[in-house]
Order: sequence, then structure tokens, then C-alpha cells
Amino acid sequence: MALQATPYKVSLDISDMDRGVYETVKVTVARHPSETELRLVARIIAYAIFYHEHLAFGRGLSDTDEAALWQLSLDGQIEHWIDVGQPDADRITKSSRRAPQMSVLAYGNTRIWAEKLLPKVNDLKQVRILALPEPEHAELASQIGRNIHWGVMVTDGVLYVSDGDSQVELTLQELKAAQ
Repeated sequence: MALQATPYKVSLDISDMDRGVYETVKVTVARHPSETELRLVARIIAYAIFYHEHLAFGRGLSDTDEAALWQLSLDGQIEHWIDVGQPDADRITKSSRRAPQMSVLAYGNTRIWAEKLLPKVNDLKQVRILALPEPEHAELASQIGRNIHWGVMVTDGVLYVSDGDSQVELTLQELKAAQ
């Protein structure tokens, strides 16, 4: 018998000063049985960072042809493809051909991955790559429950994630800017 995805109820109060986005959103996020807490948290953070009213979670791990998140136009065209983790150069190149905007939110030890990857994707103008700081990301992942209510404030590339009891500051590292 196949393992079922675990649903997480997520409520985000997003205040993105950098983009002028102020929204309260409630979503249910399915966690694949093989997905770690770190990846789940990275997907939720990516949702907050790149929030748009047409942004949706893809099937991710269960369908490798889909993004972790994507923004679709009203006619179903992919406008923004968002991956989390450390995708290889071939996946980034292929994904960047499917959407006018492509972003990666990397996590984990990204130094060696970035050194190998960046020369291969540097000419892809629509690709933006951000990295989460490891200790703060791990701290958030260790605190999640099945019901998540976060206040997420973004200002000057820094995320402040608060759950009412504590706050974690995540300084995003921009490894590659879109041109």
C-alpha cells in the first residue's frame, strides 16, 4: 500500500516591503512521504517570497516534470517556475525554457553546488537563484507542526518569520540575479 501525503494547514501573513505585497493567505500543503521538513519549509518560504495571487504548489516530488511552485496565467500558461533545493543545470535550463521567469530557492550546503552550477547557468537571463541560511532554516524546520501560522515580513532581502512565540531572521543570499 502506498504511503499518503500528509496535509499541513498553513496561514501566512505576508508583508513584503520590497515588492509592496501585503496579504493574508491560507493554503493546504501536501507533504510527500519522502519529503523532509527542510524541503517543506523551503517550499512554504518560497511561497511567501514569490507570493502572487496565481501562485500554486506543484506536485513536486511526485512529478519531476512539475515545479515545486508555479505561477500560472488565467489561460494556464506558466509565468513563473519556482524550484526548491539544488536542481542540476539541465533541470534549470529546461525549466527556464518553459517560463519567462524561473527562480530557485536553494537550501542546505549550497557552496559546492553553486560553484559547479553557476558557470553553467550564468547566461540564462530569466533565472534567479536565492539561498536560505542553513542554521535559521533548520531552526524553522524543527519547530513546524501540522498547523502553521506565520507572520512573514520581507525587507531588504531579509525574511523575518514569526509564529507568535518566536522570530527567526533569514538573510537570503542572492547567488544569481535575473537580468
